[in-house]
Amino acid sequence: MTAPQATPPATRPTQVYFDFLCPFAWRGVELADVLRRERGLPFRLRHYSLLQGNHPENPDRKAPTWWLHEQPAEGGNAAQQASLRAFLAAQAAARQGEGAAWAFTLALFRAKHERQSELDEQTVRVAAREAGLDLTRFEDDLADDRTLREALAAELRDAAALGVFGTPTFVLPDGNAAYLRFSGLIREAQAAQALWNLYGEVLHSGAGIETIKRPR
Repeated sequence: MTAPQATPPATRPTQVYFDFLCPFAWRGVELADVLRRERGLPFRLRHYSLLQGNHPENPDRKAPTWWLHEQPAEGGNAAQQASLRAFLAAQAAARQGEGAAWAFTLALFRAKHERQSELDEQTVRVAAREAGLDLTRFEDDLADDRTLREALAAELRDAAALGVFGTPTFVLPDGNAAYLRFSGLIREAQAAQALWNLYGEVLHSGAGIETIKRPR
């Protein structure tokens, strides 16, 4: 009996860690969506909580003691409640398949950052409808709070182990990873490919570039 073969790096998806609260993460997910649809590049949506990463009880992001998935739905401030609500809703949407996960994630991001909607229950349900989800199933899955929190916990633990600190963070198939923050919203395939190529060149460059930040 032969051992199972590892998936070749070239066929593994690039992981994109994001937080619904972050406009830069929105741009990163839109970029990834263009590349996956127009260029056939595989991406996997992953969740990372900026509130958890920046929480005062978590001076070491790789070893958190305060976890978002452990918080009560009505606990903390409005941003904490909205973030947890959005993440759990995204986990519920993902039960309907990868396409549903992408459609819901984009719909919720656009509601938040294009229409300036609050991440409340009404916005979540409008996004589910816009994404074409089976709404009855979505409501049933939302009620499975414990399992949704367990799924979110697994992603937050993966992000902590990786040392994610900002969104969007892209993890390439070969393991190279970096936070990429860019100012424009890109929805055109050629421009998206050019930026993606540049990102890869920087990560693989022998220059060892760690940070580029413009003065304001």
